[in-house]
Amino acid sequence: MSFPVSPRRVSLALATLALGACTSLKPVPAPLVNYQPEAFDASSFARHFGAAPARTCEAARRALLSQGYLVTSNAAEQVTARKYFQPDAEHHVQLEFRVVCTPESLGPDTSTAFVSGLKDQYLVRKVKESASLGVGGLGSLSLPIEGALDSMVKVSSETVADADLYERFFDLIGEYLDKAVVPTAAATAAEPTATAKPAATAVAPARAAAVPVAPAAAASAPAEVAPPPATAASTAPAAPAAPASGAQPAASS
Repeated sequence: MSFPVSPRRVSLALATLALGACTSLKPVPAPLVNYQPEAFDASSFARHFGAAPARTCEAARRALLSQGYLVTSNAAEQVTARKYFQPDAEHHVQLEFRVVCTPESLGPDTSTAFVSGLKDQYLVRKVKESASLGVGGLGSLSLPIEGALDSMVKVSSETVADADLYERFFDLIGEYLDKAVVPTAAATAAEPTATAKPAATAVAPARAAAVPVAPAAAASAPAEVAPPPATAASTAPAAPAAPASGAQPAASS
């Protein structure tokens, strides 16, 4: 026996299914956990060494490089390195260590190394897509549909608190401490500046030697003034010649 199916009944049935799917979702996020287990015990994250801070950090850098870590930041008293892990196909882990070396008041060859490890975890998640469904008389409804695209989502970030891990790391720093040598890049960078200064001073005396050319031009001026006195001397002896010509008539008489 068949019953007539009206479009209105179909639309009401689809609306009921859509509302049921929406109510099954969890739009409200999970509450945050107030997790503060701090005891402020520095025995796990700090170790004293009988070396200068720069030498201690150099030993820490070599210790991290020996274990396959990628050094992302390197300074005289701070080193940061990171390593990547892939436990399975959908799980990715990043472990980062930061070492800070500080001096101590016991002497110049004493320091304290503070180490902190950070562990970030990522998981593969499906990308959620939405599709709209038009229902007559009610409008359009948006329903979530699980897509085929995958993406790596960060799910946790936590400071490493394993005391045994830090203990092994400090022991490895102690092994490299006797072999560590602080790079002296500042001394080699100062050599080109020392050789450039004599070249600049040698040019200055060459320019100063060209200044005495002005007195030579002044010496040529008195040479042009000397001829007028010479002409005056030549006219003075010519005056006595007149009386000699006048004396001849006196002798003839």
